[in-house]
Amino acid sequence: MQAEFSVCVDIAARPVEVWQHVTAWEEQGAWMPATVVRRLPGPVAMVGERFVARTHLGPLGFDDPITVTAWEPPQRCEILHTGRLIRGVGAFYVEPSSRGSAFTWWERIEVPGGPLAPALWRLGHPVVRAGFGWALRRLKRQIEATS
Repeated sequence: MQAEFSVCVDIAARPVEVWQHVTAWEEQGAWMPATVVRRLPGPVAMVGERFVARTHLGPLGFDDPITVTAWEPPQRCEILHTGRLIRGVGAFYVEPSSRGSAFTWWERIEVPGGPLAPALWRLGHPVVRAGFGWALRRLKRQIEATS
């Protein structure tokens, strides 16, 4: 089963500032909860760049290998998730707005669980949305504090 969600936030900063902040992959742990990002060897700041986002809660965790599949600074980045737990595509968009920038994070993922996937998503979706919403509010505060 595929599931799709997006979260948006207005940020009082120029799109290029937002772009620079969100594409500093190894710094994402400062605003993404329980996440440490590690770049892999290869291209940098372009299609083909690869990194692993390690999400953990105490001793439990999982790796989310990611490859950049579209790169259009400072407007659009698309990614491919190829992990055992998280598989699918995602993107973020930075658009000029009256307040500075509108930042949107979008994901379409395969929900694990086979026939239980719809029930798992119904239970997990509010938590996922809340977690991403919290992360984007934290991102907003960090960018606006330095702009």
